[in-house]
Amino acid sequence: MGGVAERLAEVRQRIAAACVRAGRDPADVTLVGASKAQPVERLVAAARAGLTVFGENRVQEAETHRRAVEEALGPEAAGRLSWHLIGPLQSNKAKAAAELFDAIQSVDRPKIARVLERELAARGRAVPALVEVNVGGEESKHGVRPERLAEAIRPFADSEHLRIVGLMVIPPPGDAPEDSRPWFRRTRDLRDELGARPEWSGWPGLLSMGMSDDYEVAVEEGATHVRVGSALFGPRD
Repeated sequence: MGGVAERLAEVRQRIAAACVRAGRDPADVTLVGASKAQPVERLVAAARAGLTVFGENRVQEAETHRRAVEEALGPEAAGRLSWHLIGPLQSNKAKAAAELFDAIQSVDRPKIARVLERELAARGRAVPALVEVNVGGEESKHGVRPERLAEAIRPFADSEHLRIVGLMVIPPPGDAPEDSRPWFRRTRDLRDELGARPEWSGWPGLLSMGMSDDYEVAVEEGATHVRVGSALFGPRD
């Protein structure tokens, strides 16, 4: 499983270079290793090379990955890791998600926000969450439409347990990384528009945007989290 450490170093270098171009501090960008369908050995190699945040698409796979990585690393090293849900969540998996994840980046509808708030409250947990925005209005994608965003999430501005801290986006597919730039800018504008509303005054306004093909553009446009899979771990099995 060689090469994970080298790929991690290269991704970090590219993030740093994008930050320089944008006049940003690389410390303000969190690299999330999108570990869907990756062998546990690659996750362990990445963790040993210094990756601390893993993003999982499915609850069941996340449970398997997390347990195996923690067994391989031991409790002290495993305690430094953070596990984020970056894929859609079904209501019947909310209980498990409330127990498993340290952050949820894919709150895609008010119903799941209500269910998560209830499940987290029952466990006495407070978890940061991002609202997924369907910025391109694509029928095939999850997420809140931009024109409905402010009203859809307004009831959750004061949620005690599901703490909405920003937005997540998967832009429409393009032929080149630059094709994502307008969508990232639109998401940043949505973030700023929400921040100007009284109910969201002072919120962190995090932005999770950018994947293996376009994370450098995302960083240039203000991403605070980038979700990188194949560029970090190699092709999925």
